[in-house]
Amino acid sequence: MINKQEELFLINVGKTLKYFRVLKSLSQEDLANDADIPINQIGRIERAEINTSLLTILKITEALEISFVDFFNELTSQE
Repeated sequence: MINKQEELFLINVGKTLKYFRVLKSLSQEDLANDADIPINQIGRIERAEINTSLLTILKITEALEISFVDFFNELTSQE
């Protein structure tokens, strides 16, 4: 069971992912294919349904052609 602060963090991770995905004009399916992760995983992250791993975030940021640091800088600007 996660607490409210953890839930808010997962929501912000999802919002950050969606922000960059839309900015790059990628569908969820395109991003999943580019990151070599299961197709439904992008949607589940964006909807804060799962607590994804850092390695998955790394794959996603590489597919988005952004740095891991830029992703987390954007994430922390939402808090």
